[in-house]
Amino acid sequence: MSRAKGFPENGELVVCTVKSVKNFGAFVTLDEYDDKEGFVHVRDVATGWVKYIRDFIREGQKIVCKVLGVDSQKGHIDLSLKSVNEHQKREKIQQWKNEKKAEKLVEIIAERMSISVDDAYDMFGNQMLEDYETLYGAFESVVASPEEFRQDYSGEWLDTFIDVAKENVTPPFVQIDGILDMTSSAPNGVELIKTALLAGLDEGKDDDVHITCVGSPRYRVVVVAAEYKEAEDVMKKVTNAAIKSLTSAGGVATLTRE
Repeated sequence: MSRAKGFPENGELVVCTVKSVKNFGAFVTLDEYDDKEGFVHVRDVATGWVKYIRDFIREGQKIVCKVLGVDSQKGHIDLSLKSVNEHQKREKIQQWKNEKKAEKLVEIIAERMSISVDDAYDMFGNQMLEDYETLYGAFESVVASPEEFRQDYSGEWLDTFIDVAKENVTPPFVQIDGILDMTSSAPNGVELIKTALLAGLDEGKDDDVHITCVGSPRYRVVVVAAEYKEAEDVMKKVTNAAIKSLTSAGGVATLTRE
């Protein structure tokens, strides 16, 4: 069970388990909030007219809802299923799965240190939640940069935390894309474009950069890095090198971000 307490905030996305479906709506429990009960009115199940509610929602189903309103005194939570798109749903479910995994990792740390899980949260878990907002974010941070993590924290738990993180968490990464439109009217225009693309790749030779043709004159540039700022910096230097190479030879080159 999640260690989240209290009530969710308006507008927050929450993972729910459907407990009961009626013609007028569905009763659910919020997995991240001690299984507090929420309600999805039939009008908030799907866009348009819902003739058979069970065509959209059923008992035992895991769903992602948006919080419409919270009455903490009555313990009532109004939710919307239709307000969550597929992208938001995938992201939230992945976040929820990651957090469940992180909670298991805290249990492993507690076992290795021969302390209770509650003591583990008192020792470092609650601090990680405050600093990173999610436990999994703390574990990702360790894997990405263990030495920086050591500079920020200390305690008897630190070595075990780092060991468990390295054993169980894949280093995080981000991927960004861009499209280079490259044309040249010169007799050797194809070679000039090829040279320009190679110049870009050479600029990013120490980074994770890929350039593929998506249909002449368009070329996709893909950059993978540990964080967005780093990825953006790499994208800038690679595409600038390619554009400079072609335009200096009389061609035309522009970058469109996706």
